[in-house]
Amino acid sequence: MKLIIQIPCKDEEEQLPATLADLPRELAGVDVVEWLVIDDGSTDATVEVARARGVHHIVRLTNNKGLAAGFQAGLDACLKLGADVIVNTDADNQYYGGDIERLIAPVLAGDADMVVGDRQVQSIEHFSPLKKRLQRLGSAVVRRASDTDVPDTTSGFRAYNREAALQVQVVSKFTYTLESIIQAGKMLVAVDHVPIRTNEKTRESRLFPSMSAYVRRNTVAIFRVYSLYEPLRVFTLAAAVVAIPALLLFARFAWFYANGEGRGHVQSLIVGAVLSIAAIQLAGLAVVGDILAASRLLQQRTLERVRRVELALGVPPSHYEPGAPPAAAPATTGAEAGPEAGEAAGNGAPAGSPGETGEREALRL
Repeated sequence: MKLIIQIPCKDEEEQLPATLADLPRELAGVDVVEWLVIDDGSTDATVEVARARGVHHIVRLTNNKGLAAGFQAGLDACLKLGADVIVNTDADNQYYGGDIERLIAPVLAGDADMVVGDRQVQSIEHFSPLKKRLQRLGSAVVRRASDTDVPDTTSGFRAYNREAALQVQVVSKFTYTLESIIQAGKMLVAVDHVPIRTNEKTRESRLFPSMSAYVRRNTVAIFRVYSLYEPLRVFTLAAAVVAIPALLLFARFAWFYANGEGRGHVQSLIVGAVLSIAAIQLAGLAVVGDILAASRLLQQRTLERVRRVELALGVPPSHYEPGAPPAAAPATTGAEAGPEAGEAAGNGAPAGSPGETGEREALRL
């Protein structure tokens, strides 16, 4: 059983040492524990700090692609490096590393495919009352949209088994937290949650400039992802919302017309006609969206099969660099697994060889 702990990073040379010091090197029920850092276009010494602190694997993106893209790149790399369980945590040391054992317990027991750490937001002292209320409201909306019971949907402290990780495909450029839960619910992934502890706040969040921006982006993300999986429901509801006022306006005009006063109320007829056209268009979007949703499901299943083929062929991770040399890492972590992943590709190229990504390698094979 191999566990890889992945950490998305962007200019985290100051916070990363404390985060890594908090992570376990060994866990009960796990044979190998390894660390992977995703460098999302850092301009500081994040990668050098990671290597110096014994990180086994590094995914080094060429520029800042965003948290969601970094998360996805990390999952892909972990799968290609042979992970059976993947834990995602933040580089700012927000989450208590000692709770990883608790986080992966349902996965190891076979009771869940994906586990989300519940920070118990209402008890976090440095969260303002407004933020706590917004977190509660947002989580309630995501629970309803995803048909799950996760109380803390914005938590980035998560564990995935191999099958769940193979199904994740994030399209958002902002954050993966909400989208991946809604996606998991719609894909019938077994989702569980466990209470976790948090550390003291070390810095302000870099993900959003203000609370209003956070609310706006998350609202758009929820609507977008839910529309991807439930377009028929979303656009049928929107069509009904527009059609009801149209019918009322038509009824108003008909009543006045029946009483011989229709000439002065033509505006009701005009506005009602405009709303009716909008309702018909929205209903059409519902049908088209439902067809596209079925197509998207087939594409997602195809992508999952492609990933399985890549794993079977031993395709190396994209943007991969070895971390600390084997001699610098504890023997129990199996740091030598990274280079071996590339040698298994069939052409002897090391993992992450320059100028050739895993996707190109898969096509060539």
